[in-house]
Amino acid sequence: MNALILTCLGLPLLGFLLIFLSEANEKKIAFISYWSSHALGISIITLLTLWAIAGFPNYEYQWLTLYETDDYKFPLLFYLDRISAVYLFCTWAIFSIIVKYCRYYLHREAGYKRFFLTIFSFVFGLNLVILSGSIDILFAGWEIVGISSFLLIAFYRHRMQPIRNSLRAYTIYRFCDIGLLLGSWMSHLLFHESQHFSQLANLFNNPAMPPASYGSLWLISTLILIAASGKSAQFPFCFWLPRAMEGPTPSSAIFYGALSVHLGVFLLLRTIPIWSYNYVTRWSVFNIGLLTVIFASISEKTQSNIKGKIAYGSITQVGFMFMELALGLETLVLIHFLGNAFLRCYQLLVSPSIVVHLLRVEGAIDSDFYIQNNTKFQFLSPSLRSIIPDILKNTLYVFSLQEGCLELLVRSVLWTPLKRVGSAINAMKSSKKFVYIFGSFGLLGLIIFSLGLTTKYFAYPVSILMVIASLSAFSQKHSPYSVWNAIGLSSTLAGAAVWFLNPEALFDIVIFASGIVPAWALGIFALNRLLKNNNFSESPFAYRALSETQPKLSLLLFLSFLGLVGFPISPAFLGEDLLLSHASSEGPWFAVPITIAFVINGIAAAKVFQRLCMGSPNELNITAIEVKTISSDAEVTHGLTSE
Repeated sequence: MNALILTCLGLPLLGFLLIFLSEANEKKIAFISYWSSHALGISIITLLTLWAIAGFPNYEYQWLTLYETDDYKFPLLFYLDRISAVYLFCTWAIFSIIVKYCRYYLHREAGYKRFFLTIFSFVFGLNLVILSGSIDILFAGWEIVGISSFLLIAFYRHRMQPIRNSLRAYTIYRFCDIGLLLGSWMSHLLFHESQHFSQLANLFNNPAMPPASYGSLWLISTLILIAASGKSAQFPFCFWLPRAMEGPTPSSAIFYGALSVHLGVFLLLRTIPIWSYNYVTRWSVFNIGLLTVIFASISEKTQSNIKGKIAYGSITQVGFMFMELALGLETLVLIHFLGNAFLRCYQLLVSPSIVVHLLRVEGAIDSDFYIQNNTKFQFLSPSLRSIIPDILKNTLYVFSLQEGCLELLVRSVLWTPLKRVGSAINAMKSSKKFVYIFGSFGLLGLIIFSLGLTTKYFAYPVSILMVIASLSAFSQKHSPYSVWNAIGLSSTLAGAAVWFLNPEALFDIVIFASGIVPAWALGIFALNRLLKNNNFSESPFAYRALSETQPKLSLLLFLSFLGLVGFPISPAFLGEDLLLSHASSEGPWFAVPITIAFVINGIAAAKVFQRLCMGSPNELNITAIEVKTISSDAEVTHGLTSE
């Protein structure tokens, strides 16, 4: 079984590498994807068969230890139980259907190779989440799924709306990472070496002696619930999923209809011993599901496209799953997941054919054509047919059109305050920033040395500067170099703050820096080459589509972006976990600013990558012409005024 678990993880990765190394030839890519999906299916069926013969045990397998010190251990741990078995089977079945479908659906599509690369990376990340034995491994797969989603929503990168919607979804994903990162940190802090999923249930066997205080359990439960709600588009994050349907129909089916949207449910199933212990959290899970059902059901009524209606239908069913989990109906949730996943996948795959068929029917008849049949209640009087007052109908109609104003609410609460602070920082002159920073450090140093305190207290201002640098990168619009340098500075300050907290952590800080510094340097090199003959400040809001004209440099910038955000291919991923581990032992307060900084840095880097590498090649020329026209008009106006 151990070899089969590794095979289930390795085959999607192998398929990704083979497609990446192959030519952009549809037959070769289709051949690789076809046999990779079949080999994955054989591995999963064999694994589940052996697992069933063994009596359906909760099976844990530790492959190797990635890094270990006296007080820290990062094992590559995998876990198979009935939850992962159901999700694993469903993943293979839907993935095989999508691969078969896409071999013909995307025929002659310009991004044929890019699509299959992203789908295979998604399945690798999803299998890693499903088979993860600890929250650290789960987070690694979680990140891979998030990046794959970001790329597939913006698959049609010549159109602005898919690009914007991909960033909208990615910002929600990154915000959810706050919950998962801090949840991982708290699991290390509270459960120490017992944070494995196989051990969680045993920690709560004695109701009279919980492994932590009720306040701590409530906090970690809330963090897990934030991560699950964002990933599954639950209240108040319902708005991003219909916009994520901008990608190709097959990616919408596998991501937002069938699999990715249910990862929040999977996270709650995995961590159910933690959050179900507290009835307040159970009540919160139930209420979030209930509010989601209400908001999604109303918002679905005014969707003008079929994929948007299916998206809200999927969100509604996941809301019901949240309610079932709160009531302790785990088996029902798994059955509900299978039914909803296969149904939404089918609906999305046939939706183009249905739309085409209805358009043909509409064109073939001479009278008005309505899909819904409203004649079945015509025998009733008007007062009985409509018991809702007109004013309430109109209110609900506007409410549905605005989708409950949830996006406006989230933006005003989360992102607008951060942008305002960052804009205020960027508006300050460099000399004033220099005076404030060094003046504050000098004053603090004087106080520390005069009172005989340790240098540990320097970690406080350094952590504040770290967040300030991240906010500056987040709000910077006119200079990609400033964004990249601010992200690099923020990461450097994170390492410095940990060093002030614990000077013995120098080697762990070097591991973190070994991922950040090369990624930053690679990004600066790529930016220098990409913007060599390009004045970014003239049109900072244009999408430059440099991936079309300079694909190799765009790939280098993308790899730099992955390194800066701590993607699992980089040592920075392990380094982030090490920094949070030292924070938990030396200064638990430090976990919050470092997590916020990491999340904001990822969003800022994604914005730069989009502006430079995505878009239509003609957009920049049009924007430049508009700028020149405006400048010429201004000069003429100025000349006429002077005369």
